[in-house]
Amino acid sequence: MPDHIHTIGYGYIPENRMHAQDIRLEGAHGIGLAASKTTGSKSPILLAHGFGQTRGAWTATAAALHAAGHPTLAFDARGHGGSDWNPADLPYHGEQFTDDLIVVAGELRRPPVLVAASMGGLFGLMAEARWPGLFAAMVLVDITPRWETRGVERILAFMSAHPDGFASLEAAADSIARYLPHRPRKSEDALRALLRPTGSGRWSWHWDPRLVEELARDSEQHQDAIAEAARRVECPVMLVSGGRSDLVTPQTVAEFLALVPHARHVHLPDATHMVAGDDNDAFTAAVLNYLDALPPAAAAASARTEHVTGASQ
Repeated sequence: MPDHIHTIGYGYIPENRMHAQDIRLEGAHGIGLAASKTTGSKSPILLAHGFGQTRGAWTATAAALHAAGHPTLAFDARGHGGSDWNPADLPYHGEQFTDDLIVVAGELRRPPVLVAASMGGLFGLMAEARWPGLFAAMVLVDITPRWETRGVERILAFMSAHPDGFASLEAAADSIARYLPHRPRKSEDALRALLRPTGSGRWSWHWDPRLVEELARDSEQHQDAIAEAARRVECPVMLVSGGRSDLVTPQTVAEFLALVPHARHVHLPDATHMVAGDDNDAFTAAVLNYLDALPPAAAAASARTEHVTGASQ
């Protein structure tokens, strides 16, 4: 199982990498996006990671989906991993990430099933509401239109705690161990996937530090708009929540299910907000079971030969 942590989940399984082809996509407004894809004959799956993560967070799940016959496309959001950062004169805002999702979904011949964690799920709701039929179905991973402030504050405090990076990989490992005391200590190989050398002998995280202030700090002001977007979603939806999550609670789940009454809810009691990393076997099994149980209407949508966005690839 890969070694994940929320906001910096970047786990690779070398033996599964042979199934994925690393590619470069063009997102909205010319931003270059790093991506990995696998092939298959069943309904395509688009994998969107959470804030501060990369496509590597989906390695184990993508491998299982590929083994079950589903083609997958996972990409690094702008400002994350191997994707481009916004130019210095272009602030980050949510519309850019929603636009990127729409453009990337258009790279697939058929409307994909979106599997999206945290931030990816929020922008997935906005994208589907803006362009109905963009996705054949959606799997939202531990995210609801309203969330607990305390959990977000804890994540952002960790992400902004070392603006100058780390003097060594060992120092970074110490920081992660304090943040996630229930996880095994990171190996040096795992840390090299989580960090990038700065050129001055230090190591920094793989995300653009501007994201914290420009995108995340004021995110709560958009909750009403996200809730309205969720209300407008008509495609099949499954919410997977972690029983130990500090962002999603029974109250936020109940509100979401009232907004999207046709949604299915799967509760994984031992998982934190890092659902796929905490209990990947149970999470992936839930996704595969959901895909097998999708209604005929969703299957028909996924079988269209021309994507709703009119993309030619």
